[in-house]
Order: sequence, then structure tokens, then C-alpha cells
Amino acid sequence: MLVSTSPPDRAAGHVAEPAPAAGSAGLGSAGLRPVHGSARDVLALLSAWQAAPEEPEPLLIATSGSTGEPKQVVLSRAAMRASARATERRLGGPGQWLLNLPSSYVAGVQVLFRSVLAGTEPVIEDEHPDFVTAARAMSGPRRYVSVVPTQLHRMLADDATAEALRGFDTVLVGGARLDPSLREAASAAGVRVVATYGMSETCGGCVYDGVPLDGVAVAIGDDGRVRVSGPVLFEGYAGRPDLTAQVLREGWFLTSDTGRLDDDGRLQVLGRVDDLVISGGVNVPTQAVAARLAEHPDLASVEVVGVPDEEWGQRVVAVVVPRDSGVPPLEALRDFAAETLPRTWAPRAVVPAASLPLLGNGKVDRRAVEQIAADADEAADAADAAAADAADGRTDG
Repeated sequence: MLVSTSPPDRAAGHVAEPAPAAGSAGLGSAGLRPVHGSARDVLALLSAWQAAPEEPEPLLIATSGSTGEPKQVVLSRAAMRASARATERRLGGPGQWLLNLPSSYVAGVQVLFRSVLAGTEPVIEDEHPDFVTAARAMSGPRRYVSVVPTQLHRMLADDATAEALRGFDTVLVGGARLDPSLREAASAAGVRVVATYGMSETCGGCVYDGVPLDGVAVAIGDDGRVRVSGPVLFEGYAGRPDLTAQVLREGWFLTSDTGRLDDDGRLQVLGRVDDLVISGGVNVPTQAVAARLAEHPDLASVEVVGVPDEEWGQRVVAVVVPRDSGVPPLEALRDFAAETLPRTWAPRAVVPAASLPLLGNGKVDRRAVEQIAADADEAADAADAAAADAADGRTDG
């Protein structure tokens, strides 16, 4: 099993040993602090939670459910503090945060909790007419914001918003894959982005630009699955000891992602375990294919999914949002994918869409994308059947 830890010069005295096994596998919801309400409500809860003289009741935060069943994650104050302090050190110090993410999910909660720890007043975008106005209301010497890739893409397309982004010391981008082309566009616009990897179970981002935060260890199992250890791990899933036992093992959290470590120890996330599509006996990592297709200059965004197929078992389908030039031909996209990936991974169908469906937290709703692909497949089958019937009618006549 390959393991990556934060570099010695960033470790700040921490040793990236596996965390002790969670003792809350059987946690119910009683005695926990559910996170809900407005951003101000959550901020007030977190302020009181942080000020408690003893270790308070853990937080109860819902996962987004972007790729499966939503769950209730139990997070201790010690874990949240470890995450927030490690973020401060990595970014260069405490600062003022702008919140433009839902405050009920872990990314938004962390923006508010980092503010509480730093003793700074967060700026909440919903309390202002727009992002630009909210950014102008910031007064801290260091300024941070956390967004998802879809938000970043839209922000860079607007000159005023892109100018506002340039005023931040760091723009954290997480929640989904950051396409290289989007990162290049941000760099060209003078916006400093840091790609984060993490989830509710790790108190949010715990790997920044491929490097684990202080005290965090990342390992790749023999099955290619990404594992995380350290003081940022959750206590368990409320009311679901069965699920907790499946993913918390000997101090390691077994994520649902596959990945690899570069020669310098940086983590590369290849996709989710359940995103593998078996097509013609070949395991196709759909996120790797989507990442490659997203580099095509005629495509604004891409998701790749599998649909049932009698011949292939599953057929690889790309749901794409084209730019003004339109959708490239299927064979052209297959050739483009095959320039860097095995040709057996290339999509066998392309479905154009006006936009990709999103969840409330800004992540792409992959279940809805799968339905778009399935509906297009069904419509194509119906059209083929109608054409065959018409041909039979001409022959009979």
C-alpha cells in the first residue's frame, strides 16, 4: 500500500500516524448538534460550539448525496479544529472568508468555522446583491473563498466577477474535478486557485493540490482505492454502524475514490469506484474519460456515464455541453480521447445538453446525468424502430 503524508517542512510537528479507530460506530442522532438553518444560524451555533469549555456534542452534517444515498456524518470539534488549523497553515495564515456555498454542507460549514477560529467576521454573499458587492465588503488583510468548479467557470466568464476573484489570496476549488483547462483559465485571469480533495467524512478538504494537510496521511490500497487517516476523520455515520464499519478500518477511512500517487507523492484522483463502467469486458474509469474530453476546445463541460447495452454490457456515453461551435462528431471525440487514453475507453455515444444538472451544493448530479443518457438512448432506439417500420412499409407496398 502506497502512502503519502504532508512534507516534513509543512508538518508543524505532526506525525501522520493512522488515527485511532472511531468509537462512535453505533451513534444515533441523540446528543448531536444538527447543522441547519440560515448561514447566521449556523454561525451562531459554531461560535457557541467553539467556545464550549469541554469537548461539546459532535456536529451532525448531511452528505450531499451527489453519488448515492445521503448520510448523516458525525464530526467532533477536535476533528474540525484540526482541519481548520491545518488549512490556515497551508494557506499562509488566518483570514477573512466569503461564504457563497450552502451553509448546511461541510464546505460551507468549514468556511464559517474557520472564520470563528480566526476571529474574523465572514461575509455572506446572500446578504449582498451579488458576489462582486460581497467581495467589496471584505476588509481582512487575507481573503479567502471556497467554490466548486461550476461556480469558478461562471465567475471567470464575467469580467467584473473575475476582477473580484483576483482580490482573494486563495480561491479553494473543491467538490468535483478541476479540469486543467479551467485551472489554466483562472491562472491566465490572475486568480490563484488551490484544488482541494476531501469529503464530509474528512471535515472537508484534506488534500490541497495533491499534498495532504499537516497530520493527514493518504494511501492507495492494493485495489487502487484512496484511503485517508489523521485527526480530521469523522466519528461515524449516525444510526448506521453497518456503513461505519465498512469504511472505518484500523484508523483509515476507505473512500469511494480510486487514485494514484505521483513520483513526488502527490495524489491524483482517477474517479469513483462506482464510476467504473465495464464495457466489452474493459474497466473504463469514466471520470478519467470526462477529464480528457473536457480538454476539447469545443466543449464547455462533460460528464461520462454508462448505459445498459446488449452487445457491450454497458456503453460509454458522454453527455456534453458544447461551446458556440457545436458538438464535434462522435468519431472526432473518440480520436481525441484516444490520443492520451486507451481507445477502448472512448465514448460510443455523445449526448448534447444545454447544461449539466446540478445539486443544491453546486456539484453535478450524476444520477440525473445518467437519466439524460438513458433517455437519449431510449429515444434513439425508438427512432431506429420507427425508421425500420417505415422501411418495412415501403417494402410491403
